[in-house]
Amino acid sequence: MLEAYARAMDALHNACVFAASAALAVITLIIPWGVFTRYVLESASSWPEPLAVLLMIWLSFLSAVVCYRERLHIAVEMLPNALAPRARKVLGFAVELCMLSANLFLLWFGTNLVQVTWHQSIAEFPAFSVGMSYLPVPIGGALTALFVIERLLKGDLLPPPAELDPHATISSE
Repeated sequence: MLEAYARAMDALHNACVFAASAALAVITLIIPWGVFTRYVLESASSWPEPLAVLLMIWLSFLSAVVCYRERLHIAVEMLPNALAPRARKVLGFAVELCMLSANLFLLWFGTNLVQVTWHQSIAEFPAFSVGMSYLPVPIGGALTALFVIERLLKGDLLPPPAELDPHATISSE
């Protein structure tokens, strides 16, 4: 069962990477279009900037999910590295429970935010609701919570301390 869950999380991770990459690619294409229409055609398009903002929200939340799974977020490892293995495991479990709580908070209150704002329209895109722009909040919370559960199931709580290279030098550059 754990293998099936891990495979599903791999697929979900890849989907998040793809969607975040697609959002970044679209942002990269539409911002120059907005600049071109404003300064070359002297008739600014109204949609590139608000669309870029909406895509940036999706990019941010999906990238955060990917970074969590790949352990790319900033982490202060001084305390965990100073602990004995058992205490380190307890601390790792507590950290993951805090992550799970924070993401369940995002899921619950993000869903409420989407529901409350669902019937408001975005001025630049009347066909879209404000609630749609808040969808990344509960979705990001749910996806990260799934990855937290994966870590808890695997027992992959804190990575082992990195071994220091005695021959490494610190560069002043």
